[in-house]
Amino acid sequence: MPHLRRLSIAVTAGLAATAGLAAPLSPATAAPGSGSSEGTARVFMVNPVQSSNDQDLTDQKDAASAVPESAYAEVPLTHLDGSGYLRGDYAVVESSTGTPAYSTTNSYSYDRHQDQFEQVMGYFWVTRTQTYLHTLGFGETLPGVLNEPFSVKINQYGGDNSYQTDKPFRIRLGKGGVDDAEDAEVIVHEYGHAVHADQVPGYGSSLDAGAIGESFGDYLAVTVGLDAADEFGWPVAADPSCPMDWDATSYTDAPHCIRSFHLDLTLEDRRNQVHYDGQIWSQALWEIREGYQALGLTTRDWDTTLIYSQFSYAPDTSFQAAAAETYAAAAARDGQAAADLVRDRFAARGITF
Repeated sequence: MPHLRRLSIAVTAGLAATAGLAAPLSPATAAPGSGSSEGTARVFMVNPVQSSNDQDLTDQKDAASAVPESAYAEVPLTHLDGSGYLRGDYAVVESSTGTPAYSTTNSYSYDRHQDQFEQVMGYFWVTRTQTYLHTLGFGETLPGVLNEPFSVKINQYGGDNSYQTDKPFRIRLGKGGVDDAEDAEVIVHEYGHAVHADQVPGYGSSLDAGAIGESFGDYLAVTVGLDAADEFGWPVAADPSCPMDWDATSYTDAPHCIRSFHLDLTLEDRRNQVHYDGQIWSQALWEIREGYQALGLTTRDWDTTLIYSQFSYAPDTSFQAAAAETYAAAAARDGQAAADLVRDRFAARGITF
């Protein structure tokens, strides 16, 4: 059974303040900025297991030598605010246990042994997710989702877990086992919870809604990572429908996987555990993605329709009600053949409407 983790909770700003968290970083007033919104950085190609399929990789207490140089790639950083810190239009590395990454040239090249590497991962992958939403039309021709600077706290949770809060919106990435910010799919999964919370305030107030939220976070993590791999020519050597495989090396047997999109679960298999039950929904999303391609549509067509449909979900939606809204969005946006595909793939999981 997959290790059940990843929390999504809402707390008030006051609660966060009393939790003993570090205050937002404030650069010295005399520090010169970069004056530029663009830069470069070194990140993992999603994660080292996905890009290599080396299932024997282990954390080794953050040792740089534990991961080969081939796992890294240089990427462009965008939407920076010019301060020299990892702050910008869509992501703000608000605090960390390490010295803040800073560059007057917006050049951020670190390895995994350095705290700043995870800060870069947090900034890059949150910004990447938001810019992906923009390429789908959100914040352009469609309503925006989290179209704002988003707070990212690195190594701010001592256990092997991460979570999202929405009062205010932020994610905290944990440092147990493989530090969570080393795996892009963990980062994007948590951002996915914030996407739901922004689209539907109070989202997740039923078990089904919670399971759909976990599933969507997993799916968004995979689709954003695959889009980046496609753009940059990165290898995808491990099964992409098995997310967070680098993070999962700390608590699963090989082949590592936190959850799966192909367990053939149906509603009859529900355990009333949001992480486990979310895999029912995940398989439908993944099979619809594949079916869209077979119909001559694109994965971006499906991602747009899926995310657009979520504006119509209720905070306590059921599997059946959410599937019906997704079907309606597919019919309106992509045609009846696509809508029929959506209905059929949900029905295969026991979700009918």
